[in-house]
Amino acid sequence: MVTYAREQITAGPALTMSASAPLKVLLVEDSAVLQERLRELLDQLPGIDLIAIVDSERAAVTILRSIRIDVLLLDLHLKQGTGFGVLRATADLPRRAVTVVLTNFALPQYQREASALGVRYFLDKAREFDRIGDVLREVAEANAA
Repeated sequence: MVTYAREQITAGPALTMSASAPLKVLLVEDSAVLQERLRELLDQLPGIDLIAIVDSERAAVTILRSIRIDVLLLDLHLKQGTGFGVLRATADLPRRAVTVVLTNFALPQYQREASALGVRYFLDKAREFDRIGDVLREVAEANAA
């Protein structure tokens, strides 16, 4: 389910982005409480454009195949499907978003699988939630270089 969307989501080729544009972020999280907490955090960060908040694998894949996203904030356990399913279903995209996994299940085997699927950041929600802003700033700086 899409609980928030800034752009109309349609099937078709991914949109391009200019170098000076804000980071387009897709949040994939099944907890309404965390959705709101993350939305509040992202709203406070300059240069962030939260495109949509979704809670299922299918909705995430639809958006990732329709809109060029810069950062994917991804929970592993979703209402329908998994974060790993999102990553597998979009592995063929020519330009993949920088993926930041946020999970309560920061198990070593999940970290290994996420890394094998191209995840750049793997954060434990309970211990590393406060790092999200720093991670997004790091991605923005890398994109500007």
